[in-house]
Amino acid sequence: MAKKTFAASFNGLPRLVQILLLLIPVVNWVVEILVRWSSAISRRSIISLVVAILVTFFGLGFGWLDLVWCLLFKHMIFAKD
Repeated sequence: MAKKTFAASFNGLPRLVQILLLLIPVVNWVVEILVRWSSAISRRSIISLVVAILVTFFGLGFGWLDLVWCLLFKHMIFAKD
């Protein structure tokens, strides 16, 4: 049985909960870091790794971008597991 990553768990949440988590600034950054590093570890792609590193240091900007992306597509950019 495969383990469920944090990114897959986030994508499985209702859209309203995803949006609420991404609206709160500090919670937004923590969720971004958890989802990005989970996705980078499970996917093992260079794009996911670069985005995870960037989010670790510049998470607030990515958080607002992912808020809009979640509204449109129900998952974060480069984190669809």
